[in-house]
Amino acid sequence: MRHLMGKCLWLGLALATPAVFAQSAAAAKEPSRAIVSLYRVAPGKHVAFLKWMADRDAIDKQLGLPRAQWYAHFQGDSWDYVAVAPVLTDAQQKKEDDAAKAKGLTTGPKSSIEFREFIASHTDTLTFGPMTVSEMATAINNP
Repeated sequence: MRHLMGKCLWLGLALATPAVFAQSAAAAKEPSRAIVSLYRVAPGKHVAFLKWMADRDAIDKQLGLPRAQWYAHFQGDSWDYVAVAPVLTDAQQKKEDDAAKAKGLTTGPKSSIEFREFIASHTDTLTFGPMTVSEMATAINNP
């Protein structure tokens, strides 16, 4: 399911907060990876979209998995929601998928089709962070 969430580098760096990640970039050898998703929901599908995502978020909470931080559009660009989530390991993703199946939720290709019933458009971007701009500048000079 996490693969459905979008990523946008500039937005990820602007929105990702330390609360999203269990480990800070300063304490880690490499910064964490996050998925930043921008969603533009199809007209009339906002409630269904939020319920669909909340059902999956409840599984992450139940399993103790890291959860996405959500932002709702207030004014400006045309997106409706942004989610910033840590990238799950393969083992965490399997645990999440197994729990979703046990609750009767769709997974895999079927969930991708179901998800698209709610969406006018979305983007997914893999990011590194959170980092300060100083940490990013240092990282550029130290490959």
